[in-house]
Amino acid sequence: MTLLTDFDVNLMGEGTHTRLYERLGAHLGESEGAPGAFFAVWAPSAHSVSIIGTFNDWNPGVDLLVRRPDDSGIWERFVPGVLNGDLYKYSLSTSADGPRFDKLDPYGFAAEIAPQTVSKVWDLTTFPWDDADWLARRRETNDPSSPISIYEVNLGSWMRVPEEENRWLTYREIAPKLAKYALAMGFTHIELMPIFEHSSDGSGGDQTVGYFAPTRRFGTPDDFMFLVDCFHQNGLGLILDWTLAHFPRDAQGLGFFDGTPLYENPEPRPGEGVDRSLDTYRFDYGRPEVACFLACNALFWLDRYHIDGLRVDGVASMVYLDDLRKRGEWVPNEYGGRENLEAISFIRRVNEQIHQHYPGVLTFAEEATSWPLVTRSKNVGGLGFDQKWDVGWTHDTLSYLSHDPIERKNHHNSLTFRVLYAFSENYVLPLSHDEIVNLKGSLLNKMPGDSWQKFANLRLLFGWMFTQPGKKLVFMGGEFGQWREWTHESSLDWHLLDEPFHAGVKRWVRDLNTTYRGERSLHELDFQSEGFSWVDCNDVAQSVVCYLRKGRSAKDLSLVVCNFTPVPRSDYRVGVPAAGRWDEILNSDATLYGGSGQGNTGAVDTTPIPWHGLPQSLSLTLPPLAMILLRNRS
Repeated sequence: MTLLTDFDVNLMGEGTHTRLYERLGAHLGESEGAPGAFFAVWAPSAHSVSIIGTFNDWNPGVDLLVRRPDDSGIWERFVPGVLNGDLYKYSLSTSADGPRFDKLDPYGFAAEIAPQTVSKVWDLTTFPWDDADWLARRRETNDPSSPISIYEVNLGSWMRVPEEENRWLTYREIAPKLAKYALAMGFTHIELMPIFEHSSDGSGGDQTVGYFAPTRRFGTPDDFMFLVDCFHQNGLGLILDWTLAHFPRDAQGLGFFDGTPLYENPEPRPGEGVDRSLDTYRFDYGRPEVACFLACNALFWLDRYHIDGLRVDGVASMVYLDDLRKRGEWVPNEYGGRENLEAISFIRRVNEQIHQHYPGVLTFAEEATSWPLVTRSKNVGGLGFDQKWDVGWTHDTLSYLSHDPIERKNHHNSLTFRVLYAFSENYVLPLSHDEIVNLKGSLLNKMPGDSWQKFANLRLLFGWMFTQPGKKLVFMGGEFGQWREWTHESSLDWHLLDEPFHAGVKRWVRDLNTTYRGERSLHELDFQSEGFSWVDCNDVAQSVVCYLRKGRSAKDLSLVVCNFTPVPRSDYRVGVPAAGRWDEILNSDATLYGGSGQGNTGAVDTTPIPWHGLPQSLSLTLPPLAMILLRNRS
């Protein structure tokens, strides 16, 4: 008996099957009244395939799979007596007298981490979901006009239990703690660094060996469902990192799965298909069965785990044939170019399928080149992502702030350049884990000056980010100014919150999030040029910039002024379009954040003095190394 129909096989061969995870892999069921499990695996070049596991003492001669009579390359069998939680692998050979080799199930729903590295039979249908209200309003929550502020987290190092040999928290332990914290901090979404089963803790999770399995490090698939459900019941969306540019060369993973290059590109030239800098293979996006595997993987997490968004890592490695490759290690496309046409087609198709089947789910691209139309529809030649990380903004901003303030006037363009392209894509402004690994130092340690100036600069950085057009992302630890860069081996330094400066940064980020969510001018037109205008971006000598953020309604209007030097400035005149009182609703130099307490005593009235080409103006006090945000009361 089989779960696969001829129609399933045809769709797989076309690369268009959207629910193949319901057919391949291990599925509990009955055959002729006997309980057990259906197994099916794609291995077209194998000579024989058997299922080995706890149910047959790992004996490859007991449960031989049968090759389908068609040319699909699928092997299948019903094995009686298999129970939920049983461990298994596929044992393959490429010839009658050749050696056997064992592989994890590419479609396995659960797995054990090293050193076991085995798949596990698991029933994903029994968890009692209670997030219907969240799913009903998700489309509105994820709308481009809504505030989106993402807290990026690595589960294994957000918080640990030092009293118990520094162990990880489980999914069920961390879920309420993390949800409560993120909610109190004002974030709208949590993004998890890859939680798909992976072979190396040090990789941060992107060395994926189990694409359909949440890592066993923190619990079972049901435990991970509990975490998702907990986030949703607390009004938090969940985004997963999705690594589909490459996969590791682990012997028991996807590489040379049936003894031949199956999921990876064949290698007609040295290095072709291989990313040697990461010791990984690159997927063969042009092979229908591989494209089907990856597209189904995306839809699987949205279907079975109610995930709200996927961030695709390394898009440049997908769309450029020569990315990270030397001369002679890549083959031009049919037109002689460097674009990977098959990967481009796949990206467009999977984005289209996600939005068709799960409206309101977001897809994000981590793409650091100038590839055009990343967040535009395929109808106009785009890739179809919803949002794109603006890593250019991150680089320019951190580079600017790393300079001593006296030198910043020589780098003013790093602040202002972004607005020239800010609305060409739908951008997320990321202060991500990428900025604080590999000896790059923490955000706080990137800042120049003494301790006070470092904290002032960090608060200014967050103020600048939260008031710029674009959605927001902050990696864990940055929100309270952790001194050391991130490591996967230990918890964040939560004890730092006993110190006033760190507690002040945390409160500042919380208040920025709260204001960002509450002020329509700061989020409603994030992706439209009508939501932003410079008041003055030319005060190079004093390193001051001021700009307006606008909502759809004329009454939703905010003024941002940033002083990037430690010199306080009094009677600094700024033009504004509306007369009346302007309330100072945020000031990063306030004493409760660790600042010096300079500012504008809560509000300031306009005078009818035209300035900066605007009919009214304000005479402001600009605190040192600070951002102030004012809102028109009229």
